[in-house]
Amino acid sequence: MLGFNFSKFDPNTNGKSPFETLLNLFLQLLTYTNGDFNEAMQWMNELDKEYKLTSNEYGIGDFIEDLKAKGYIDDKNEKGEIKITSKTEQGIRKKSLEEIFGKLKKTKSGNHQTFKPGGGDEINPETRPFQFGDTMEQIDFTNSIRNAQINHGIDSFKMQEDDLEIRETDFKSQTSTVLMIDISHSMILYGEDRITPAKKVAMALSELIQTKYPKDTLDIVVFGNDAWPIEIKDLPYLQVGPYHTNTVAGLELAMDILRRRRNPNKQIFMITDGKPTCLKVGTRYYKNSWGVDRKILNRCMSLATQCKKLKIPITTFMIATDPYLQKFVQEFTETNNGKAFFAGLDKLGAFIFKDFESGKRKTVY
Repeated sequence: MLGFNFSKFDPNTNGKSPFETLLNLFLQLLTYTNGDFNEAMQWMNELDKEYKLTSNEYGIGDFIEDLKAKGYIDDKNEKGEIKITSKTEQGIRKKSLEEIFGKLKKTKSGNHQTFKPGGGDEINPETRPFQFGDTMEQIDFTNSIRNAQINHGIDSFKMQEDDLEIRETDFKSQTSTVLMIDISHSMILYGEDRITPAKKVAMALSELIQTKYPKDTLDIVVFGNDAWPIEIKDLPYLQVGPYHTNTVAGLELAMDILRRRRNPNKQIFMITDGKPTCLKVGTRYYKNSWGVDRKILNRCMSLATQCKKLKIPITTFMIATDPYLQKFVQEFTETNNGKAFFAGLDKLGAFIFKDFESGKRKTVY
């Protein structure tokens, strides 16, 4: 008999094993290193020297071996380089979801459910009498046969319209979402790292949609001088480029994607740090980083109006607190009648939620 093995309680471990504690830090570092395993391990070694993260019983070498054994990293490639796996990519997204939305109060905002009955795959426990126009698939034959036996007896069994019961299914609206991410140079300008918080929000949103609404569609678009689609698995590796902010190109691509989606409910999530500074006219790029360029801004507002007419709300996540940077987002959101979340770099867990549809303003934790 093995019995029990008692050890000294360490309040700093929070009940986690050494591997789980280091894994949490490892996933955080991968977000900052754009998925670069080697750089993340260099940081971990430096942190271990300064803060003594490991012990004589469990060191960084043991952690790396456990990462391989548990499928978080893989070195079986042509060059023999250690790369993170899809399991690690999903772990980063889950960690971002926990960090960004873990402390938010549960609300009905954004819930896809509705109290209206209709065609769907969620069976409603309530039944009702048959009505003209109901389909065969809606008939609850168990209750209907029982009603026929009670009403007409077993010996002369027959089923009439009054015996039939209908079991409805609850309607769940499916939504097509396009997530736009600003990768312009301003996302790392002035000594502020804005791309990492943006990636965290993006990964949190993508994981939320994939896990809670698996029947929804999600497309991701990045925009700098131009705009192009990327896959969800590419999010941890996303980096800023020497780009301006062509919000118009991002919106045009997002609208084009949503036109091809059959879901009746469509929306755009846009993560940015400020105003648009670029516009493509033919084959030439029109750029202006100084102030608000009316030519670029008017084109953005025109697209916001088009989205409003097409019933495509745009929710903007603003990763900056500068008033002059937020001015564009406020005007843009009002034009689209959408929503905006404003978050500082040091406090992503709290957003100032501005709902221009209801006219309310509140802080959500």
